[in-house]
Amino acid sequence: MTEPTGAPAVAVEGLRKAFGATVAVDDVSFAIAPGTVHALLGENGAGKSTIVKLLSGLIEPDTGRFEVFGKPCRLRSPRSAHALGIQTAFQEMTLVRDLTVLDNMLLPYAPVGPTAMIRRRAADAEIRAHFDKLGFQVDLRDEVGTLDLAVQQKIEIARAIYRKPRILLLDEPTSTLAGRDVDWLGEVIAGLKADGVTVVFISHRMREVRAFCDHLTILRNGRHISTGTVADFTDAEIIEMIIGRSIAQTFPARPEKRPSEAEEVFAVDNLAAGAKLRNASFALHKGEILGIAGLQGMGQLDLFLASFGMTEIAQGGLRVDGRPVTIASPRDAIRPNIAIGLLPEDRKTEALFLKLTGLHNASLPVIQRYARGGLIDTTRETESVERVFDRVEVDHRALWTRVGSFSGGNQQKIALAKWLFAESRILLLFDPTRGIDVGTKHELYVLMRAFAELGGSVLFHSTEIPELVHLCDRVMVLYAGEVVAELEGDEQSEHNIMRAALGADTAATEAVA
Repeated sequence: MTEPTGAPAVAVEGLRKAFGATVAVDDVSFAIAPGTVHALLGENGAGKSTIVKLLSGLIEPDTGRFEVFGKPCRLRSPRSAHALGIQTAFQEMTLVRDLTVLDNMLLPYAPVGPTAMIRRRAADAEIRAHFDKLGFQVDLRDEVGTLDLAVQQKIEIARAIYRKPRILLLDEPTSTLAGRDVDWLGEVIAGLKADGVTVVFISHRMREVRAFCDHLTILRNGRHISTGTVADFTDAEIIEMIIGRSIAQTFPARPEKRPSEAEEVFAVDNLAAGAKLRNASFALHKGEILGIAGLQGMGQLDLFLASFGMTEIAQGGLRVDGRPVTIASPRDAIRPNIAIGLLPEDRKTEALFLKLTGLHNASLPVIQRYARGGLIDTTRETESVERVFDRVEVDHRALWTRVGSFSGGNQQKIALAKWLFAESRILLLFDPTRGIDVGTKHELYVLMRAFAELGGSVLFHSTEIPELVHLCDRVMVLYAGEVVAELEGDEQSEHNIMRAALGADTAATEAVA
């Protein structure tokens, strides 16, 4: 049966989906042209992920209908979506951490022989050829759980492409990617488009939307706001449609007096830790936001984990208030005389207990402060957490609602509230805006600057270079596990950060030597 000529790849009409009293998608209609890259934009909680789940067959709509290449259809399960050529690479990855890369790639459609046994040798060769075609190298025998998040995300994308989709849904695929990995994805998307594949691309990064996408659809509060050609809208217009208001200044102003002239609060001396950090030395000052730049795997993660007592230090040491300290575990880090808090890379698996309430997540690190006679003073605990939630602008229902039911942006604010509640004076923020919408990003920027203005100190790593340029007071650049540049003032530019991050200055120095 032939497809109707000129029919959209996907047409959504009158779509509605509610979860109890929460309406996630409300009377949404739009169409996606075949063979194009179509961006789906909106704040966290706007309905994007719900639409992805509906198109993936994970949930069914309450009302409304879908057409795929001009044919009405019901997407009752992932298999029904797969049968129509729809594949999805999720932000919340569906890989099985305890299985190898090869086994994950084969799920759930492994090739079998006449005896119903998996043809592993043939499968191995086929998967290797697939990765080679994508320009992505990984050991197929590695367990997925041992790999970096960026590598896991690329495997998730590679698996969806391996199934030869006609429509590929990419749910925030660059949230864990940076630099060359984003360039890699851009080349993959261009190749898919050339082959006639329709790509639906969800992202909070406007630079990528402009680089990769032809058209866009904007959602707000579960409703359709606009659909059109990417080139027809300015960034300011898109942001205003996404959040329903303009952001006059994305980044808060930096203080006139340089915080680097203030007293030293935290320092590392010739630090080597983990597998990739070889030699790092710097000082963080009171009231300062110090940026840590570096491409994936340059030692930044080991630096943050070592500073929080989560990985062994092989060389060098740490100082707090000028005094050498031993931080052998997170328990040491959160002691009142040190007071360090860490916002880790993956909020869902490392920062929060999704089945616990926001109240319990926020108070857990210092719950002993509210214990009397072996019992928790729940009234005082609740009142204290409520004040912190007001500070980070999280709805009061987080006090009694499981964290897993909140959007990614609100989860990140709850994770930050936990360390404000613990009265941390040093915050280690590892890519805190990953997968966060533009409105919530702005709120986090304001919170970070307000924390610094009150005398707190922030060590901040981001995969988005503009954040380092415009938010930080100074930027340190890591390359091959070492600090290779310190940038401040006019030198603190995207060009200089990327030049150092790519090792250009190091290579020039070695050549002269």
